[in-house]
Amino acid sequence: MIPLKDDVPVRRPPVVTIALIGGNVAAFLWQIAVVGLPLSVQVGGAIPYEILSLRDVPPADLVPPPFTVLTSMFLHGGFMHIAGNMLFLWIFGNNVEDVLGRFRFLLFYLACGVAAALAQVGVAAAAGDEASLLVPMVGASGAIAGVLAAYMILFPRARVLTLVPIFIFIRLIYVPAVFFIGLWFVLQLLSAFMGDQGSGVAFAAHVGGFVTGFVLVKTLAPRTGWTVSRRGW
Repeated sequence: MIPLKDDVPVRRPPVVTIALIGGNVAAFLWQIAVVGLPLSVQVGGAIPYEILSLRDVPPADLVPPPFTVLTSMFLHGGFMHIAGNMLFLWIFGNNVEDVLGRFRFLLFYLACGVAAALAQVGVAAAAGDEASLLVPMVGASGAIAGVLAAYMILFPRARVLTLVPIFIFIRLIYVPAVFFIGLWFVLQLLSAFMGDQGSGVAFAAHVGGFVTGFVLVKTLAPRTGWTVSRRGW
C-alpha cells in the first residue's frame, strides 16, 4: 500500500517538514554527485561497532562516531529509499508539526531518529555477530516511524488515500490512518522479531523510532489550545 495524501488540512505552512525534506534531498545529491553512494554510506552511516567503541572503521573518518546517529538519518541508499521516506514524511509530518509546533517537532524528529539508530545498534550488539556490527545504517525511516506514531495518536480518525495494487489492477481507497499505520507497525515488529538478515532494512530501528514517538508525543503535544479540522468518515 502506498499513501498518497491524508484528509487533515494544516493551519500553517509546515516549514520544518519542508526543510527536513530539503535537507535529505540535498544530502542525497551530495551522495550521488560528490562522494558516491557506497562511500557516503560508509563515512556518514551509523555503524554499530563505531558507536559502541567510539573508534572509526576505515575509511569512515569524515564524521566522529557519536555523531553518525545524526548524519545517518539524512543519508539514503538509493532513489527509491529516499523517495519512499520523503513521501511518508510529507504526508504525515506536516500535520504532526502543525500540532507540536516547529521547534518541538524538530526536537521530536531528531530524538526519534537517534533512538531508532540506538535501537538498531542494540540489536546488532545483542546478536553478537561481528558482521552485523560493521553494517552501516542510513535513512530517515527511524525518525519517520516516530512521526507515524505521533500521527496515529493525534489524528486517530484521519483517513489516508492509499494506492492498493491488486494483481494487475490498481485501486485508490481511503484507509483509516489507525489501520494503515497500525498494520505498518505490526509488519515492522514481525520483521524485526524474525530478523532482518539479508533484507537490508533496519526493522529494529523502525520499531525503536515508533515506540519513542509514541511515548514522546504524549509529553510534547499541547494538552489544550489546538483543534483539528477535517472531513468526516
